[in-house]
Amino acid sequence: MISMAPRSRAVDLMTPGGKSSGVTETATFAAGCFWGVEASFRRIKGVLSTRVGYTGGTTDHPTYHEVCTGRTGHAEAVEITYDPATVTYQELLNVFWSIHDPTQLNRQGPDIGTNYRSAIFYHTSVQKQLAEESKERLQGSGRFGSRRIVTEIVPAAVFWPAEEYHQQYFEKQGRSGCHL
Repeated sequence: MISMAPRSRAVDLMTPGGKSSGVTETATFAAGCFWGVEASFRRIKGVLSTRVGYTGGTTDHPTYHEVCTGRTGHAEAVEITYDPATVTYQELLNVFWSIHDPTQLNRQGPDIGTNYRSAIFYHTSVQKQLAEESKERLQGSGRFGSRRIVTEIVPAAVFWPAEEYHQQYFEKQGRSGCHL
């Protein structure tokens, strides 16, 4: 699905050697506070650009403060543009599952609320199938014991870019993540 939301400036990340297949795809994930999620995906070879924002809710042009109230229905999410010849959607899913606890409903660590929910917003039927299969595999792996994975797998909706100060937040702060 093509987002009709206004675009914010996204920093392009060329793959090592400066080569790209010229074909790009989009992936969108929510896994708690979008700063850390974005930082994790920006490290992946083949990820060309990222932007943080809000999706999955009902409010047009939401602000961070509105999303934090829990009344917009939006999740803090990261939209990723990637080169599928360098990194596969399955590899992105593997990163997604590894950077958060998908058994926590509407929270990650100290961040609580529906805006911090775990969700995969698929853009194609292939992404939907791969996401569902990976979720089933992970649930059956025993990694989380008897805890159920609560990650939503839903169609991608309009992606509303977050305010500029949220984009590449850790890089702007000279940090690599939530913990120093």
